[in-house]
Amino acid sequence: MRGVKDVRQGLFQSVITGPSTRTSHAQVVHELGKAIVGGEFPIGSILPGDPELALRFKVSRTVLREAMKTLAAKGLIVPRARIGTRVTPKTHWNLFDSEVLAWHFDKGVEEDFLFHLSEIRLAFEPHAAALAARYAGEQEISNMMRLAVAMGEGGHTAETLAYADLKFHLAVVEASGNPFMRTVAGLIEAALVGIFKLSSPLESKNGLDEISRNHIAIVDEIARRDEAGARVAMERVIRVGRDRVKATLAKG
Repeated sequence: MRGVKDVRQGLFQSVITGPSTRTSHAQVVHELGKAIVGGEFPIGSILPGDPELALRFKVSRTVLREAMKTLAAKGLIVPRARIGTRVTPKTHWNLFDSEVLAWHFDKGVEEDFLFHLSEIRLAFEPHAAALAARYAGEQEISNMMRLAVAMGEGGHTAETLAYADLKFHLAVVEASGNPFMRTVAGLIEAALVGIFKLSSPLESKNGLDEISRNHIAIVDEIARRDEAGARVAMERVIRVGRDRVKATLAKG
């Protein structure tokens, strides 16, 4: 499994360590995408023309056109002849896209959005854990156990614990042996970013011990080749995280 610096330089980088340097194209995509998701350009509205947008972002029309193609590929906009470029309904947006997810967090963490993320995690990750119990090699199991134990070590900050959590869950997805499971990695990352922004196990007295123990339980079931047990253990971890966020939001 990749090192912490190599693990998905998307949401975690922008939320925790700040965005990396972007090309002109990437900057336009980011700023315009964020403006659309944030509601500056409402659904159904027509975007300003190329001259106005090129002036706003201080880029050439060539760069702007390429950026618009990228946003169209993400489902956020659609060009209409003689009408202009229209912002599409949210049902057309690619929520599996890490940038689209990041823009949702840029506008503020929403309880409903996090709840939907936890639901999709419950649909995929327990099955990934069950597949890992069936297919994971001994080295993969050893790596998952190492990651689970490391989550309980002292000295964690909220940031390092969030990274450790992400590495563990991506390791389970990888150990499932199913390449389609890897497409949900962005959703896992988004959910963990949302939890990171709202609450952390470090805030509770026995938080580190509990999170490590619950993740070790997943690996124990995988090592026993108990698919049903691995599924239940993964569900427990996801629900605990969701309940912690709900409790934080309830406090106002």
